[in-house]
Amino acid sequence: MDFEQVRRDWTTLGARDPLWAVSVAADKRGGRWEVDEFLALGRRDVDRARAWLADLGLPTTWERVLDFGCGAGRLSQALAEHADEVVGVDVSAPMLATARALDRSDGRCRFVLNDAPDLHVFPSGSFDLVFSELVLQHLPKRVVADYLAEFVRVLAPGAIALVQCTVRPLWTFKGMVWRVAPARLVRVAQRVVLGYPAPMLMTPVPPAWLCAVVEAHGGVVVDSTTVREPETHWVSARYVLRKPDRES
Repeated sequence: MDFEQVRRDWTTLGARDPLWAVSVAADKRGGRWEVDEFLALGRRDVDRARAWLADLGLPTTWERVLDFGCGAGRLSQALAEHADEVVGVDVSAPMLATARALDRSDGRCRFVLNDAPDLHVFPSGSFDLVFSELVLQHLPKRVVADYLAEFVRVLAPGAIALVQCTVRPLWTFKGMVWRVAPARLVRVAQRVVLGYPAPMLMTPVPPAWLCAVVEAHGGVVVDSTTVREPETHWVSARYVLRKPDRES
C-alpha cells in the first residue's frame, strides 16, 4: 500500500460520499448526514481538545492553524471559532470542494490541495497549532513518520500539535479481522462485501514508535491518552506534541 493509492482512494471517497467517509456510520451512507449534525462533530472534537490543552496550561486560541487532512472541513470550521486563520489541507480535491461548499467561517478558513507526502507547500515555523484527527490512521506507516516530521517543522517555536493515531485493533470480531487478515484481503472485503466506494486503510502506530519519531525531529510529546473506540473496533491514542522554544 503506497501514498498514491491512498490519494486515489480518498479522491474516490470524496467524490462519492464525502461526509460518510469522514465519519463512518452505517445509517449515514449515501449522503444521509445532515450538515449541521456533521459540523457539530467537529465542534465536539475541538471542544474536547481545548479542554485538554487548558488542563495542561497550553493556549486554547491561536493565530494560524493547520488542519491536516481536513476532509469536508468539520474541524476547520470548529477551529476557526478560536483562530484568526485555519488552513485546511487534504489530498482529495473532491473533499476540498465539499469543504468549500459547506464553509460558514466568514473567510477564516482556506482550503489547500496538497497531493504530496510532505508539507513543502508551507514554510517552516508557519503555524502555532497543527491539528490532525482521524487522518494518520489511514496512511502507510512510513508516510506517518514523514508527516510527523513535517508537523514539527511547520510549527512555530513553542507551538503545539494535536495528533490522533490508531494503536491496535480491539478483540472484537471486526478487530480480529484487522489483526489477522492481509491488507489486500481487507481492501477487497471493504469493496465487495461492505460496498465501500473505495477501501480505507487502517494503520497501527505504537506509541513508543511515534514518540521516537517526534523526538528524532526535534519535537517533544507533552501528554498522551489512549481510548477504546468500539465503534471503530480500534484503540486510539491522542498526543499533544510541542516544538521547543528557540532558547530550549
